[in-house]
This record gives sequence, structure tokens and C-alpha cells, in this order.
Amino acid sequence: MLKCFSVKNCLPFLFSVLCIFGLGKAAAQAEVSVIVSVADQKMAVFHDGAVVVQYPVSTSKFGVGDRSQSYETPLGIFAVAAKIGAGAPEGAVFKGRRPTGEVVRVNAPGRDAIVTRILQLRGLTEGAAQAMDRGIYIHGTPAESLIGRPVSYGCIRMRSRDVVRLFDETAVGTKIAIVKTPLRDIMARVAVQHAAQGSALAAN
Repeated sequence: MLKCFSVKNCLPFLFSVLCIFGLGKAAAQAEVSVIVSVADQKMAVFHDGAVVVQYPVSTSKFGVGDRSQSYETPLGIFAVAAKIGAGAPEGAVFKGRRPTGEVVRVNAPGRDAIVTRILQLRGLTEGAAQAMDRGIYIHGTPAESLIGRPVSYGCIRMRSRDVVRLFDETAVGTKIAIVKTPLRDIMARVAVQHAAQGSALAAN
């Protein structure tokens, strides 16, 4: 778990940092609650302006991008457009965002299904515009032994127990950033800018 680092009252700095790392001006207007780092293969979750937990994830084995039929993970700011699977058992299989009735166990041989929960993502920034059309989700996977490595076909994969927790604590409309940058670099930049603001206020 990440050390709890409070960024309350300095979230605007976080947004500006995301702009610095290439997400564009729209990032500065988005209230980011979740950040996924492709470099780390990790997700950091914010509550009340503090990083409270991180989860291992898997992004695409084909790299990053938003080209149609590329199977890449897009970068940018996204919103949760829909939550699918509330109440389903862990391992419940979904096809076309509908439950099939099948439940698969963790690390079942040869199984690579979408399971447990789905958070459908809508891209809000350049480089993420095709996310809805491409079917980019955060979802559970039975292949939990591969989590922490880039093995997906574009989506963000999570362990079932983790995606259930994220699902329960995430509302439709929640903003999610997917970035290439390591989380420690983002948070270090936020800390520096927050300290600079504090010094400026003290001087006044």
C-alpha cells in the first residue's frame, strides 16, 4: 500500500502535473480520483485528497495508444461511464457486458475472460477519444498470476477482490487518469509544487 500522502488542497497541482506529463489542458479541469501508471503497472486511488491505496494492474501487451483495433491502452483522462456487475460473484464471466452465468476460478488454465465487475471508460482528452468505441474497461480477470505485467488487450485488468472494492467505492463520473509516468514521479512533483505554494503564502 502507498504511504498515505495528503494532497488535499493541492489537487490543482496534481492536475497541472498531469498536464506536464502530456495529458493536455483538459486534465487541469478534471477532478482525478484514480491514477493508473503504465510504468508501474499500478493504480493509486484518492479519497478526500489523499492517496489511500494502490492496486497492481495489467495494461496492454501492445503498448499505449488509441488507434482503432490496435489493442493498445489509451493514455489520458477518462470518466467512468457505466458500472456493470453489481452483486455478481467473483469470477462471474461477462460477454458483451452481460453475465453469461458462468463463474471461473482464479488462475483457471486457459481462461482469459472479463470477470467479476466492469467499469466502462469514456475518454475526455486527446489520445483517449476512442475509448468507448474500443471497449476500454477496468475489469476483473481470472489470470491473476499475470497481474503486475502488461498482458491485456487494451483494458486495465485487476484481481477480482480488488476490482470489487474499486467498484464499490467508485461512482459513475469518477475521473481516472492513465499515464506512462511512475506514480512516485507524479507525487514528488505534486509535493514540490505544494511546498512552493506554501512558501509563497508564508511570504505574503
